[in-house]
Amino acid sequence: MNGQLMNDERRWLKRFGQRNGTADIQLLCFHHAGGNAAMYRQWPKLLPSGIGVIAVQLPGRTDRFKERPYERIEPLLDDLIEVITPLLDRPFACYGISMGARVAWALAHTLRERAMPQPRQLFLAANSAPNTDDGTFEWEGRENGMEGYLRAMGGTPEEVLNQPDLMAALLPTLRADLTVLSGYRPDHRVPLTMPIHAFAGVDDFSAPSERMTGWREETVGSFSLTRVPGGHFITGSAEQQVLTAIADAIG
Repeated sequence: MNGQLMNDERRWLKRFGQRNGTADIQLLCFHHAGGNAAMYRQWPKLLPSGIGVIAVQLPGRTDRFKERPYERIEPLLDDLIEVITPLLDRPFACYGISMGARVAWALAHTLRERAMPQPRQLFLAANSAPNTDDGTFEWEGRENGMEGYLRAMGGTPEEVLNQPDLMAALLPTLRADLTVLSGYRPDHRVPLTMPIHAFAGVDDFSAPSERMTGWREETVGSFSLTRVPGGHFITGSAEQQVLTAIADAIG
């Protein structure tokens, strides 16, 4: 691997101290809009050693704060695939939450279109199925703006919401991430073939279980839906349920 690609991999892919080359299967994890890879910091300790956790860090946040965030998914996927190509000679699966679920799904389609290895399984949380899209989004046209959307979704600490400087730093990246989603209008696609496992928070108004079941139409493989406690951001006991389901499914 040349020096530039190694540098790109360090920026894009976070292993949080995990030793390379020891896992039987890699789990690529994608964060939510406005989030970062640190949400997966503890996952290597919480999953079996045979599952290697690789958290994807998009530009515009934490150690990539000075990099411009993507506003379209196509260049995001082009650059991501360039970075992960050396990893694709080994089995891998994908997990994504909220925006990350759509990125994982779009990545699987793009890899297939390019005749490249595809994920063995997709684990998708807190994002309604593509076939439920109607062209409207919760964050658009709000009287209280993007900050109001953040408050409504929960998951952002009050100490962040109440500090104007922190909000001024956070909102541009969040807005760009959400533009990736609202601007993505895929053509009719042939369903994928790998299993899809979906996770829905019982109190998640943006991606309730009835809208998550639509992921069943996105694959000719098996489909399962697990309802977990809480809302849009899966934490605590809900996260443990997700980890258990992932470990069981991967085997």
